[in-house]
Amino acid sequence: MYKISIPNKKVMNKLESYIQQRENIRKKLDSLKENPRKNCGAHPLKGKLEGKWACWLGSNIRTMYIIDDLNEIIIITAVGTHKIY
Repeated sequence: MYKISIPNKKVMNKLESYIQQRENIRKKLDSLKENPRKNCGAHPLKGKLEGKWACWLGSNIRTMYIIDDLNEIIIITAVGTHKIY
């Protein structure tokens, strides 16, 4: 199972705020840890964001992340509406 890392404090605070508003987001993140390429509607991004992945956390909330397979870490780089792309 992968671990989630959020190196940016602003992104962490935003995600914590969303989790307080919607408990199901925590369940989606737990699901993402099991399979970061298939769960939660995960999909690879293209163009200038190639190498990053995105998934839907609920309502209009999305997250963008990088998958580190060697260390089994999901590095969340952005959280928010579709505008994060």
